[in-house]
Amino acid sequence: MNVHEIAVIPGDGIGREVVPASLRVLERLAELHGGIKFQFTEFPWSCEYYLEHGEMMPEDGIGTLKNFEQIFLGAVGDPRLVPDHISLWGLLIRIRRECEQVINLRPVKSLRGVPSKLADAEPFDFIVVRENSEGEYSEAGGSVHHGEDEIVIQNAVFTRKATERAMRFAFDLAMKRNKKVTSATKSNGIVYSMPFWDKVFREVSKDYPEVVTESNHIDALAAFFVLKPEQFDVIVASNLFGDILTDIGAAIMGSIGVAPAANINLNGKYPSMFEPVHGSAPDIVGKGIANPIGQLWTAKMMLDHMGYDELGAHLLKAIEETTASGVKTPDIGGTSTTEEVIGEVLKRIS
Repeated sequence: MNVHEIAVIPGDGIGREVVPASLRVLERLAELHGGIKFQFTEFPWSCEYYLEHGEMMPEDGIGTLKNFEQIFLGAVGDPRLVPDHISLWGLLIRIRRECEQVINLRPVKSLRGVPSKLADAEPFDFIVVRENSEGEYSEAGGSVHHGEDEIVIQNAVFTRKATERAMRFAFDLAMKRNKKVTSATKSNGIVYSMPFWDKVFREVSKDYPEVVTESNHIDALAAFFVLKPEQFDVIVASNLFGDILTDIGAAIMGSIGVAPAANINLNGKYPSMFEPVHGSAPDIVGKGIANPIGQLWTAKMMLDHMGYDELGAHLLKAIEETTASGVKTPDIGGTSTTEEVIGEVLKRIS
């Protein structure tokens, strides 16, 4: 019996509803497998925790998390209680940085039974590889003066190491899929970092002659996500560009509530973290209608990362059978509750 120690952070809002529900599904999958067991340890770190303790997590929180194999996260943030820049940098981004989760991975796929927001959309299935450690979200910059003389500088930092690492991850992934990589750039407007990005992309592509490549400016690429998403396979993007593109991806899937994400540690020193793209959705907390699919698909990505690809595929199949049967929450055109969706997924898993 392989026992896997998983740190669980439900976080804020609907995270506290969809995370426990998803843990039940993971436990059922482990039972079906017969050779694994999940040991879940829950941590209450959230905006409410911040109000009580003055911090999003304890000082030794990262040290605690590093003892676990993976991290399963719900939602972070509640601007009614704590400003977003405090909640995100105090928990989510801190974990990403200090656990060296250098790749953010977000699949975008049309799901059976979930109507896309696109008229007459062809089936699409692609994945965005987002550099997750630097770029436009670097903590480099500052401000001086006040009033009308106030000056703020935000530096975007691109290193060859991180840029090439993300691109090689994308190309390796494409070799397992449909052998096409699209680079998100803006070298016609950003005069230093993006020409550098393009140069590294060209250099890395030479090591993968079987992979078809293209570079699209981010504004055009955003439009192509809407006009012809079926043409994409793997997209590699900087931190900011990847963040924006994947929210568009969630929208064309039908709802941000179905979109998953993984923050991947590549060196094996620290855990990776798996989280849905949706936020804490305070407007629907307690109504029982939160969409659990984003969290469930996130669980599927965790299973894949741990080497349980068959279990992950079984879970995604059960999710699609559930949505195709019409058991769906209101955000994707259904009338079902969170618990009804989970119940249907459990039934189809079994």
